[in-house]
Parts: sequence; structure tokens; C-alpha cells
Amino acid sequence: MEYTVMLPAAGSGRRMGAGENKLFLPLGGLPILIRTLGVFERDPACRQIILAVRSDERGRIRGMLSGAGITKVTAMPDGGQERQDSVHACVRAFMEAGGQDDSVVMVHDAARPFISPKVIGELAATAAEHGAAIAAVRAKDTVKQVRDGLVQSTPDREELWLVQTPQAFRAGLLAEAESRAEADGFLGTDESMLVERSGHPVRIVESTYDNVKMTTKEDLAIGEVLLKRLEEEKE
Repeated sequence: MEYTVMLPAAGSGRRMGAGENKLFLPLGGLPILIRTLGVFERDPACRQIILAVRSDERGRIRGMLSGAGITKVTAMPDGGQERQDSVHACVRAFMEAGGQDDSVVMVHDAARPFISPKVIGELAATAAEHGAAIAAVRAKDTVKQVRDGLVQSTPDREELWLVQTPQAFRAGLLAEAESRAEADGFLGTDESMLVERSGHPVRIVESTYDNVKMTTKEDLAIGEVLLKRLEEEKE
């Protein structure tokens, strides 16, 4: 199942303490961004990549893409202050370029370079059939709902999932949910939340715990270990 992937890449790297966009930091000798894009560059089902970027970083990113042989990036709209703004910019770029409502589009964190191609394929197929699907893993730990330092409740762990990306949708469904959120002044934490509030059901595709987001320096250390393991498996 063919798809287009959209990546918000206009972050600051504040939580990483990097002093620059964390996506430029090296992971196994390559920038995190290039590691992530490489997954989709190698996937025959990926038709194109749309990157939301900061205008002052566009030239640098173009150079990185050229140097790494990344050829599927077709648009780099300006990213916004919030992740939701950046994703909306990608959706607009897709639709303005002739994207169809029933096309499958995915939104993926540019800082998740270890997503499984198998999971990507399952997401695309599920979104094509049902309209919306997200990658997630089962919660390993007991979770407490807390208010003012006091435990309020303990949700059933069997019903709890930790959400990742990619999140996959029919393009028209996501575009409508994004536009409605913008009109309502609603800011969600992920695209699934916007689709959920529109009343459309969202399906879960079980992912892997390796699909770590490179957010802190500790995550980078974990990434190096995962990368070494993947390289050893290829030998």
C-alpha cells in the first residue's frame, strides 16, 4: 500500500540541550534526521516525503539530503510554533499539490529512526481500510492518575497503550480534522487526538519498544546501542 509520509522537523532541541535542532545531532555518524528519512527512502511503498522545516534551516537540510542521497522529499513548507502547525503545513502542501482524499498519509516524528518497516506496512494497510491507525506499544508499568501529589486512581494496565508514530490516515480525514482544530483553536498532543475529536475511530497497530524517540541525551545513548545491534544482525 503506497503512502506519503510527513515529518515535522522544525524543533529546537531544547530538551536535548543541544543548542541547535536535535535532528542535526549525529547518531552512528549520521544526523538523526537522515537516519529517520533513510527508512522511508528505502521503502518502495513510500511515494514521497514532506518535511516541515524552519526557514533558516532549509538550506542546510537541502545540503544534508543531497549528501545522503535522499531523493523522495518533494516539499519543505515552513514549520510552525507548535507541532500541530507544522503537520498542518505538510497536509496543506500535500493537498495543494493534488493529493487525493483517499490517499494514505502518515505523520512521523523525525526523531524516531528505529521504526520497523513491517509496522509501517501494517499502518498503511489499516489506514486504507479503516481511515485511521496509530503505532503503539502495551504499557509495561502500572500507571497512576495523580492530582496535587495524591493518587486518584489506577487504570487497568491491560487497557493502556503508549502511543508512538507513525500515525496513518486517509488524507481527507486528517485534513478535515486539522482544519477543524485550527478553526476551534484546539491544540492536540498528536494527530490521532484531532481525528478522535472529529468522531472517527482510530485503530491500534502494535509497534516495537525499539521505536524510541530521540528526545534526551539518554535516548541518544540508547539509540547507539540499538544501531549497533541492528548492524550486528545484518552481518
